[in-house]
Amino acid sequence: MDIAQIKSRIPEYAKDLKLNLGSVLGESGAPGLTGKQIMATALASALASGNADLSAAIEHEAQAALDEADVRAARAAAAIMGMNNIYYRFLHLVEDEEYQKMPAGLRMQVIGNPGVEKADFELYSLAVSAVNGCGMCIVSHERLLRKEGVSRQAIQSAVRIAAVIHAVAAVLGFGDDTSQAAAAA
Repeated sequence: MDIAQIKSRIPEYAKDLKLNLGSVLGESGAPGLTGKQIMATALASALASGNADLSAAIEHEAQAALDEADVRAARAAAAIMGMNNIYYRFLHLVEDEEYQKMPAGLRMQVIGNPGVEKADFELYSLAVSAVNGCGMCIVSHERLLRKEGVSRQAIQSAVRIAAVIHAVAAVLGFGDDTSQAAAAA
């Protein structure tokens, strides 16, 4: 599976997503990010979105840009943020300050030693947090990125990638309306 095959599966009603997918996966469509950052952000976002075909296509497309450490970091960001986003979204939404004072009691060592540049891992974590809808984590990662000197344009590009990847994953999960209608008949 590759990106061209993924694009061919996007139905006409989601043509904007097909066009956006082509755009955000290139450096001109993701200003402020390197090719490596674009592809690792896309991979982390695809993994977080839960679509195996899209994840495989992104990983295939990323082979030229990413080494094993980059792929591992993208996977690690999707994994650790999958846990953290649930926990910290709970803390944010529960409106009980006592929970804020309690230790999380969750192992998160990969955040301190992700195997890639800290700012890169933060970009991937921000994208996954956007996919998973954790406001508390989004705020935290954005602040850390800005502190690391990452531009707002680069941060916006990472979140745009996450938005497009997540929407494509959702559309692919809808299935083909035509084949479903034919099967029902």
